[in-house]
Amino acid sequence: MTTPKTREDVVRAAGRLFAERGYHGTSMRDLGQELGILGSSLYSHIDGKDQLLVEVIRRGAAMFQGLADEVMASPGTAAERMRALVEGHVRIITEHVDEAATFLNELRFLPVEDRAGLIALRDGYQRAFRRLIEEGVEAGEFRPIEDPAMTSTFVLSVLNALVRWYRPAGPAEPDEIASRMYEFVMEGLT
Repeated sequence: MTTPKTREDVVRAAGRLFAERGYHGTSMRDLGQELGILGSSLYSHIDGKDQLLVEVIRRGAAMFQGLADEVMASPGTAAERMRALVEGHVRIITEHVDEAATFLNELRFLPVEDRAGLIALRDGYQRAFRRLIEEGVEAGEFRPIEDPAMTSTFVLSVLNALVRWYRPAGPAEPDEIASRMYEFVMEGLT
C-alpha cells in the first residue's frame, strides 16, 4: 500500500521533474511514477499539469522577488547590496534548485492567463539589479555604464547559468561559488 500523498508532495515532485526534464518532457504518468501513485490519482490534488507549473514558478518568483525587496530596502553601498543580491541568488539556486530552474527555464510555457503577472515579477527582479548598477555608477562605485539594463541582463545571465551546472556534490561549496561570482560581476562593473 502506498503512502497517501499531499498536494505539497505533488508540487515538489513536479518541480523536481520540471527542473530535470522540462515542462513538456514531464507527463502526468511520469509524475505519478515519481510519487508511486497512478497518474489519474493526481487529479485529486490538482486540476492539471499547467496548475503545477504555475505553482512551482510562483514559488521560484517569490523567492527571487523577496530577495530583491529585502536587499533594495537595506542600507549599504551599491557594491554591498550587489554582493547581497549575488549571494542571495546563489543561495536560492543551490538550496531550491527545482523551483529556481523551473522559474528560470520554463516560464515561457505558462498558460497565457498566468504569464503576465509572473513575467512582471521576473522583470521586477531584473530592475533591482539595474537600479543597483545605476546607483553604483551615480555614486562613483562602478565605472560609467552606457546601458544599465543590458548590463543587468548580462549579470543575471551569468548568475542564472548556475542552474545548469551546479551539483551539490561538486567541487565548490555554495559560499565559494557566490564569492567568485560576485568577484566576476564586480570586475565587469568596476
